Amino acid sequence: MKNEEIDMDAKIEKSWEKCLHPDILRTNLVVASIYITAYELLEDRIIDKIQEFFTYSSPEYETKVLSLHKKRLKAHLLWLKDMKAIDETDIQKFKEIKKCRNTLTHEMLKFIIEGINYDLTKLFSEMIELIRKIELWWFKSFEMETNPEVYPKNLDLNEVVTGPMLALQMTIDVALGPNEEAEKYYEYVTKNRDNRTP
Repeated sequence: MKNEEIDMDAKIEKSWEKCLHPDILRTNLVVASIYITAYELLEDRIIDKIQEFFTYSSPEYETKVLSLHKKRLKAHLLWLKDMKAIDETDIQKFKEIKKCRNTLTHEMLKFIIEGINYDLTKLFSEMIELIRKIELWWFKSFEMETNPEVYPKNLDLNEVVTGPMLALQMTIDVALGPNEEAEKYYEYVTKNRDNRTP
């Protein structure tokens, strides 16, 4: 029993030593904050775009979207699936993304001390891919259909970057990427500002 207690004490001590190291603590806090922020951006784009499309609180919005599921977020995901914007695999990925977000939100201290059983690099990539897929579907299905004369017929969708896609990618690159990545965005903005005519 005493050996087990010593092993447990050593494990706890090691965890605190690790999490209280300034560099590790700061990194973990930044990673958790960026993940939660990225998730909120993704959820907003899933819900807000559909609300704008139908006009929030309209009868059509109620019958075509909210009626699909009692949970509001799930109803919006199902509408996107019905529209072929996403598929069941995407919904399963989103569930895992959300589970990780909930863990970080409600068990932040545990994450800082022990870590969590999620591959954050993979989940960050899946968030970027999911928001890209949804944004490009809206762009192709509505913006290009509504204003075909504005866009070239041979437009490569792989080169299209919408505001939310850029915001998410920039946030992750600046906060979690190498310094060169963060400086690239900063230099671009300051260079354009300095070159702007008064």
